[in-house]
Amino acid sequence: MSATIHRLDRKSAPSLDPMIALVADDMNAVNAVILNRMQSRIPLIPELAGHLIASGGKRLRPMLTLACARLLDYSGTRHHKLSAAVEFIHTATLLHDDVVDGSGLRRGKTTANMIWGNSASVLVGDFLFSRSFELMVEDGSLKVLKILSNASAVIAEGEVNQLTAQRRIDTDEANYLDIIASKTAALFAAACRIAAVVAERDTDCEMALDAYGRNLGIAFQLVDDAIDYVSDGATMGKDAGDDFRDGKVTLPVILAHARGNAVQRQFWKDAMSGLRASDDDLAEAQTYLAETNAIADTFVRARLYGQRAIDAIGGFPKGVAHDALVEGVEFAIARAY
Repeated sequence: MSATIHRLDRKSAPSLDPMIALVADDMNAVNAVILNRMQSRIPLIPELAGHLIASGGKRLRPMLTLACARLLDYSGTRHHKLSAAVEFIHTATLLHDDVVDGSGLRRGKTTANMIWGNSASVLVGDFLFSRSFELMVEDGSLKVLKILSNASAVIAEGEVNQLTAQRRIDTDEANYLDIIASKTAALFAAACRIAAVVAERDTDCEMALDAYGRNLGIAFQLVDDAIDYVSDGATMGKDAGDDFRDGKVTLPVILAHARGNAVQRQFWKDAMSGLRASDDDLAEAQTYLAETNAIADTFVRARLYGQRAIDAIGGFPKGVAHDALVEGVEFAIARAY
């Protein structure tokens, strides 16, 4: 874990700028595909999809596909449509998630479901899923289709698993990690792995990039779940304390509940069941999280997975692409600071 900590302790804050610069030309091509394929003869579809797609997201997942392709010196163009497919899968899941969670903010903007309603959001999400599969089929690789379609199924499984675990304080760490490995890390892994397929590299290369993406995705979600309790809406782009009010039993809650005294454990039981959801209750939760080091230890765990991601690409040639992928991991973790 020392390498990650050493890099995080440097004077300049980690940034996605090196990755953005690395893939800028490719991303222009990806954006053109996205804009073209979100069009429809039904005006509501591009209007609603565009609300989220154009809302300032970093497009990290398609950037990872492009950056991994650069790591492998791939010089073709297949990854442009596939990166767009990855973004459509991600956007579709966000539209569906916001309906399930009843979220009011996404990336600092009012969510589509709050503007157009739940039905429209779900159906446009379905449209984007369908567009993603069109792009996969056009690529013509059964292996790519298998990787991305499997990721889509795993994401859905993860979301259902999270739904069944919601408000259950007895959710354990193993189940929590299974949830985030599915709902978040699966798409990170697939986005990275398909770069090796289009570059016609061997299975070892595929699985190294899969491991990079998977561990990065877990680290990314761990940080997200921690900062839900220590950040604010303006910084996160969503309502602060959403997970707390929704009764999502994330790692900070699991650790605080396990380490707390009887009063604290009862608080968490009541809070996750929906009986304690006020701003004062959130403040009390933050106090208990601090007292039990639950947030700090969640960040430590994120660093561990971040280091695993960095280690996974240790055998690839060092250079601009490698450095950008390493700094991408550091950025994902440093969002907490």
